Amino acid sequence: MNLPKLPLASWIEAIEKWLDVNFGPFFDVIRISIDYVVNLINASLIYFPAIVVIIIFSALAWYLGKWRMGVFTAIGLLLIDNLGLWSQTMQTLALVLTAAAISILVGVPIGILCSASRSIQKIVTPILDFMQTMPAFVYLLPAITFFRLGVVPGVISSIIFAIPPTIRLTNLGIRQVPEELVEAADAFGSTPSQKLFKLQLPLAMPTIMAGINQTIMLSLSMVVIASMIGAQGVGALVYRSVTQGKTGVGFEAGLAIVIIAIILDRLTQQVMNKTKKTSDS
Repeated sequence: MNLPKLPLASWIEAIEKWLDVNFGPFFDVIRISIDYVVNLINASLIYFPAIVVIIIFSALAWYLGKWRMGVFTAIGLLLIDNLGLWSQTMQTLALVLTAAAISILVGVPIGILCSASRSIQKIVTPILDFMQTMPAFVYLLPAITFFRLGVVPGVISSIIFAIPPTIRLTNLGIRQVPEELVEAADAFGSTPSQKLFKLQLPLAMPTIMAGINQTIMLSLSMVVIASMIGAQGVGALVYRSVTQGKTGVGFEAGLAIVIIAIILDRLTQQVMNKTKKTSDS
């Protein structure tokens, strides 16, 4: 078939240029706001000595989980500090927490809207499919155009890549609330907001927390890719070690990412288990 090629690339670049020209100030506000939040979190984490932060995280892990989790957290963070990767790890943690927080703040309301309307769900689902299947590197191109180099395009790329699980599982969790309970709430004259906040969200919370857990893990998986466009932290060390062929340095930086991933995963799982017990009781 000798059909002419669609100028899709030209269309996309034209749209990108139009957005950059007409919404430049809006993107600048987003860039400044996200940069401020990341720097604030990073400054808060490195303000105190490393041992103080280690004790706080270990106590939190002990409280939420078992003593083994507290001990692992203490040993893992002490190892990161011993390897001289503490400041880089805190930069990475600030990026991940910012991306995860924004994903949750945006994703949960969208998931609620999807659960309330099948029309919205049919519109949002293909978009989520596109976001999850498009290679993560592609997100870096418009992110650089709109937000320049640095940590902000890394956060934006992480949000796009990591937000779908929160939206999907929020929608799923609310839809899985037993219909008879919803009908009982309607029979007692509950308003939509009362039904949502006092019945549906509490019962759906374990499923929502599972989505949040996946979002945090996906955000953490983006730190190396984000380092390619100027985001600092452990990901930058991994990327630099790959380009310079330094296997040992790359292993140390990768180990720091693994430790942080395990700690965040176990902490969110413990919160998920506690919310599940609360909803079952």
